[in-house]
Amino acid sequence: MMLSTGVLRRVMRGVGPTGAHASVYARRAEDGARTHYRHASTGLGKPRVLVIDGYAPAGREDLVRHGASEAGILYKKMVEKVSPTGCDIDIVYPADPGFEAPSNLGEYDGICWTGSSLTIFHDDPKVHAQISLAKRITDAKVPSFGSCWSVQMAAVANGGIVAKNPKGRAMGIGRKVQLTDVGRAHPMFEGKSTIFDTFCSHEDEVTHEPPTGLVLATNKFARVQAMAVTVNGAEFWAVQYHPEYDLKELARLTYARIEKLTKMGFFTNRESAEQYVKDIEALHEDPSRKDIAWKYGIDMDVMSEDVRLVEVKNWVKYQVLPFRRNRLGL
Repeated sequence: MMLSTGVLRRVMRGVGPTGAHASVYARRAEDGARTHYRHASTGLGKPRVLVIDGYAPAGREDLVRHGASEAGILYKKMVEKVSPTGCDIDIVYPADPGFEAPSNLGEYDGICWTGSSLTIFHDDPKVHAQISLAKRITDAKVPSFGSCWSVQMAAVANGGIVAKNPKGRAMGIGRKVQLTDVGRAHPMFEGKSTIFDTFCSHEDEVTHEPPTGLVLATNKFARVQAMAVTVNGAEFWAVQYHPEYDLKELARLTYARIEKLTKMGFFTNRESAEQYVKDIEALHEDPSRKDIAWKYGIDMDVMSEDVRLVEVKNWVKYQVLPFRRNRLGL
């Protein structure tokens, strides 16, 4: 017997059988969903995914110089990791001089947007090129997903507004992100806890979602922590936080921004900042270091890929693979 996603949600919310029967019921539902996922991807081949690296060349060079990964490479590895069939991935750099948008956007099964060190409300050709690309992707009706810069892109490209967050910069671990009522029922968050911590690094926020935008998650720092936008049948799922990061990437990004973060008051001096970087890298190398995890309040929300990558996995499951099946006429 195979149970629907709706049944799975009702089991998770305590509707239906209770006690030992509920545990068996839920386990059968989860087994059925996994079987359906495997069967649904059979015969599809590898989906084609386009990764859009939002950084300008100087931003990418700064990341690499300080030991962090380029955002596009980081996203490529993440999507490959969660795709049950593997995937063919191209990376483009629309903030680079002379960029020309691919003419074959409709041949992709999914589009991923990385973060960026640009500011979306600045009058900047590097920003304009990406907004234009986002609108072309919408016209092609290819499903999109992305982090940080992407939730701002999903807003601005579709009639929303982004501004500098009056609370300042979010950096490190974003606390107590909470699903909205709409978010709890949305397939992007199937299997996700109602409240969770995340990796974060941003100064701007969506202040007004677009007319067709649904706010899926929020916290006290930024009202829009996750959003889904549907325009002319094109779906854009986006989060303000960074599921693609791990502790090592957080450490290296902090090191790249160490002077700025110290001036902003995140650290009392460079020595304390460097100690933080060392601690986070040590925890990445040895996740059993309870002393470090306790010191910084870090748990499985960010340390476990099974938890951290739920949203991306669900995007592939519910957007990319069905889109590919329809595109191929299967």
